[in-house]
Amino acid sequence: MRIILWILFGVATLGVSPNTHADWNLHVAADAPADGDGTIQAPFRTLTQARDAIRAARQSGSLKMGEAVTVQLGPGVYHLQSSFQLTTQDSGAANAPVIYRAKQPRTARLRGGVSLPRADFRPVTDPQVLARIDDGARSHVLVSDVSRLFAEAFTEFKTAFRGAPPAPWLYLEGRPMPLARWPNADDANGGWAQFTKAIDTGLPEPDAADAARRKARPGSFEFKDPRPARWSLEDGVWLQGYWTHDWSDEVIRVAAYDKTAQVVTLAEPHTYGIAAGTWGAEQRRFYAFNTLDELDSPGEWYLDRTGKLLYFYPPADLSQAELVLASSTQPLLSISRAKHLRFEGLVFEYSHGGGAVLEQTEHVEIAGCEFSNLAGQGVLVNGANNTVRSCDLHHLGAAGVSLNGGDRRSLTLANNQAINNHIHHYGRFQRTYAPGIGVQGCGQIVRNNCIHDAPHNAVLYGGNEHRFELNEIYRVVMETGDSGAFYTGRDWTSQGNVLRHNYIHDLGAGDSRHVNTMGVYLDDCDSGDTVEGNIFYRAGRAIMIGGGRNNPVINNLVVDCPIGLHIDARGMTWKQWNDPNSPGWNLEAKAQALNYLQPPWSERYPQLAILMRDSPREPLHNPILRNVFVNCTQEVCSFDGNVKKLIDKLEIADNLAVATSASRGKAAPRQDIKGFTWLDIAEKSSTPNALVQADGWLRKHSPGFQPIPFNAIGLMQDEYRSELP
Repeated sequence: MRIILWILFGVATLGVSPNTHADWNLHVAADAPADGDGTIQAPFRTLTQARDAIRAARQSGSLKMGEAVTVQLGPGVYHLQSSFQLTTQDSGAANAPVIYRAKQPRTARLRGGVSLPRADFRPVTDPQVLARIDDGARSHVLVSDVSRLFAEAFTEFKTAFRGAPPAPWLYLEGRPMPLARWPNADDANGGWAQFTKAIDTGLPEPDAADAARRKARPGSFEFKDPRPARWSLEDGVWLQGYWTHDWSDEVIRVAAYDKTAQVVTLAEPHTYGIAAGTWGAEQRRFYAFNTLDELDSPGEWYLDRTGKLLYFYPPADLSQAELVLASSTQPLLSISRAKHLRFEGLVFEYSHGGGAVLEQTEHVEIAGCEFSNLAGQGVLVNGANNTVRSCDLHHLGAAGVSLNGGDRRSLTLANNQAINNHIHHYGRFQRTYAPGIGVQGCGQIVRNNCIHDAPHNAVLYGGNEHRFELNEIYRVVMETGDSGAFYTGRDWTSQGNVLRHNYIHDLGAGDSRHVNTMGVYLDDCDSGDTVEGNIFYRAGRAIMIGGGRNNPVINNLVVDCPIGLHIDARGMTWKQWNDPNSPGWNLEAKAQALNYLQPPWSERYPQLAILMRDSPREPLHNPILRNVFVNCTQEVCSFDGNVKKLIDKLEIADNLAVATSASRGKAAPRQDIKGFTWLDIAEKSSTPNALVQADGWLRKHSPGFQPIPFNAIGLMQDEYRSELP
């Protein structure tokens, strides 16, 4: 009733005074009665009530555009059954944004899951279920009937998929629990089973007499382990695998198992076939999951989707624990075409969808927030002048932050920014191409982020005029190969991007024989990127230029990497380099689509404009200047045969290759490369910090080397981040 009277009579119950911008305050409390009016004495219960009150006040004229509004959320859990949606009508103004703020940072929790009563978990008594569980686990497994919490049927697993399985997912005390699997995640080989022999790759055989074999079909492989014999295949068992390439994961159901021949047959084809040849290890990997037969380890769970029975092997006593089943598949926050909004200190958690989606927004800032325990990605931004600042994003099923916007054809900058964010333990479901930060479009800024602990890329990008500066990246590409911490590829037009003053260290080893993990990976003729002033430490092939052009590599410090710099000439030998029938290639057509021969492209990128007249298949115009390589154990520079023939065309100068006493004689042998000075020294420590901080060391041995601001890299304290992890 109070809301109705306020709307009818224009009474400013939003705050103390309708004439003072700072006084337009609304209050929301998770435990408030349903009939609050948004005052501090009678707060709203939901964000939707606050949003609708602002809309109503504007319609009545009691709140004018240009008057600031702050919605303050008290501590507690705010359950969202669907997205909290904001549109154009919910915009603020440049000098008066609409702010949604936690009264106390990180205490207002927007949640897309259902809390499970601990008392509902009881010992398993069904003899058929107990017969499928290992002896050692039977007395520990509990079961809860969740049918009263979920009226609708649970979605079944698809036969094959990438990314998150269907909802829901179980979380205990703020951490995702593993769906029953074999091998267990903490077993040998990182929890992967391995095989080497394909019985049928499943790839089409165009010349086969049997018409069925001319098409893609489910593959099969020999697996010399009796474990699959115990699985109840009729109920469904799924295998998460890197079936041929270490950069392509897929979940595929098991169709059959031949116990005598020890052959597993899958239920759907895989795009690249089964064990069909790759750059890297011959052994292929998989693990089985979503089967009650493998519920044998603390933390594992299994959901009978038909009977709505949740089985759980708790890792500890549940009497005081918080159990959440994330069920909502929508983003928790959805903003479309709105401007001048800010979100501060909120927690977005426990959704089987994503955190926040900003579509065609401008001047929206998400600051000091946390996005955790989501099956999708944390924040997706598409628009201009939006900012994700000082947020923590972790335990995500897909990517952390995605930035897109601007106009590539006109080279109009979007100026979306991801600054000072801590992003880790992402890519849990989508194991590949779900980066910590993904960037597309034109003119995004990625600065002072810390990204770590993920199976694949830290930063995946394409487009133009992006800036990647002062980021710390470590423990990424941890289970993949032919991959890079920074990755872009297969595009001449991805020009004007700068990777400067980043610290990339301690990456996954990939296949050590091939050294197929990279710090910066400019793949498949990618061109026009600047790699300058970065530090690479234990980062595989530190810098890899895969046949591209116009990629300056300047003033980088490379330490304890097997291969310091790689350049190849794949454009000269790969037939698909400009083939319209090769998916993803056809490089010239991509350039033509952006009018690269006309302004502004021809003026901004003059070397691209003349490329087709300048030996386009050769990796030219990649200046390698003033870099320092310390203790590269395999090769300082890996150049293929064609690059070696082109060496006189390449600008290589003032580089230093160093072997220190800390290398214990493992430094690579000297190479006869122009533009390199080779040096043996008795330096005791070769850590990047020691080399950068050592007074005069780099200036003494490499006079042209410019200082790298080591202490300014990574997370910084600010108004939203008072402590560093």
